[in-house]
Amino acid sequence: MANSFLNSLAVTLPAVVIPILVAGFAAYAFTFMTFPGRDLLFSLVVALLIVPVQVALTPLVRLYGDLGLMGTYAAVYLAHIGFNMPLAVFILRSYMATLPTAVIESAKVDGASHFQIFWRLVLPLSVPALAAFATFQFLWVWNDLLIALLYLGTGERQVVTVTLGGLIGSNQIYGWQVVTGGAIITMAVPVLVFVSLQRYFVRGLTAGTVGG
Repeated sequence: MANSFLNSLAVTLPAVVIPILVAGFAAYAFTFMTFPGRDLLFSLVVALLIVPVQVALTPLVRLYGDLGLMGTYAAVYLAHIGFNMPLAVFILRSYMATLPTAVIESAKVDGASHFQIFWRLVLPLSVPALAAFATFQFLWVWNDLLIALLYLGTGERQVVTVTLGGLIGSNQIYGWQVVTGGAIITMAVPVLVFVSLQRYFVRGLTAGTVGG
């Protein structure tokens, strides 16, 4: 379980940090920048929310096989990043739309670039939305079994959910007390993450849903 615990962290942390950074830039562009096809492109991003990851399992196996990524951590967290990126963009864009535009306009008048406005103003003000998505993403990736088992498999790199599944399947050998202990270890980190970020959770998800 100790080795699987570290493997889960190696998969989960990039799957949380990378989409937050990429989606943050995209959400800023959709909210505060004007370019041709902006609304159409955002509509396409939102439409991708209905596409389940299961439809790409076989194509990704072939693609990862051609690229030599099967059995690596990158194969797992890239799949999670790709399919959860639309949700990240949607949540962050909805929250950024509620930020006071006067602050952004004042920064532009003072000569701040888009990157400076994003990094020094918008990103710090969007902490509740960032924390809300980070909580969702962490729980989904940490508790995932299908993608990790398919693209990473068993062995030295297996994650905690795969290890726990093995313990459940062999409970007659190890006993239910070992299975219960493994389940508690598996749940400990998600519970800690949720408790730590819960004050931002509702605030980040409900921003922009009610008109004032």
